[in-house]
Amino acid sequence: MNSPVLEVTDLRKEYGGAVPNLAIDRISFSVREGMRLSVVGPSGAGKTTLLKCISGLQSVTAGRVAFRGGEVKAPPDGLAIVFQDYARSLFPWMSVEKNVDLPLRYRALSRQRRADIVANALESVGLGNQGKRYPGELSGGMQQRVAIARALAYQPRLLLMDEPFASVDAQTRLSLEDLTLRLCKQYDITLMLITHDIDEAIYMGDQVLVLSASPAVVRETIDVDLPRERDQIETKLLRRFSEIRAEVYNLLHDSGKAGELTK
Repeated sequence: MNSPVLEVTDLRKEYGGAVPNLAIDRISFSVREGMRLSVVGPSGAGKTTLLKCISGLQSVTAGRVAFRGGEVKAPPDGLAIVFQDYARSLFPWMSVEKNVDLPLRYRALSRQRRADIVANALESVGLGNQGKRYPGELSGGMQQRVAIARALAYQPRLLLMDEPFASVDAQTRLSLEDLTLRLCKQYDITLMLITHDIDEAIYMGDQVLVLSASPAVVRETIDVDLPRERDQIETKLLRRFSEIRAEVYNLLHDSGKAGELTK
């Protein structure tokens, strides 16, 4: 069995203020090398907060986050993030290739090596001839491909994605799901995906981590025992896919009702 690339142990996150707000309450889970983990939960459950704590963008109140054995205190080398809002994650005054090159500027690489990595990353996401254009000249789906290419150029061991396809149309979303799965396999990248979409969570994951309403705890971890090679039509027509969908939906529905009762 592959060793964990990410280990989260009794993670607790509380925001201060006159009335402290507990967002996450003792969450524990691990992600093995090469695994694809989907995370779902009711709106406001703290999914993005969890991602920020895992990535080192926010400190934890208690507990521990370890990436490749080392405790995370700041964004670690080998971890990349793709956010939902591609319009805010790309620099509009920089060309596509310069946006993708940005994280490489802080590595000890020659200019030619950086150019080769950028070209390969853009080619991988189907934008090999778009490097000189600017983000504002591209469609939403193409802009998100640029964000994915930038993450690939960084050559991460773990890719965190926070609702990465929520802002694009349905057809583009399916295309980007398949693109991401293909690239994770091609580059041997471990994936942790946060999404509100149950079908997307099942389709892209080896496991689905279901969170409760805030303060978030782990309700259930569901193994997606489907063929690992996925197809948008054939996979979603499988009886087991429907069974897992119903299981996740019921957990979220029950959690949502419980959350309303505590407000």
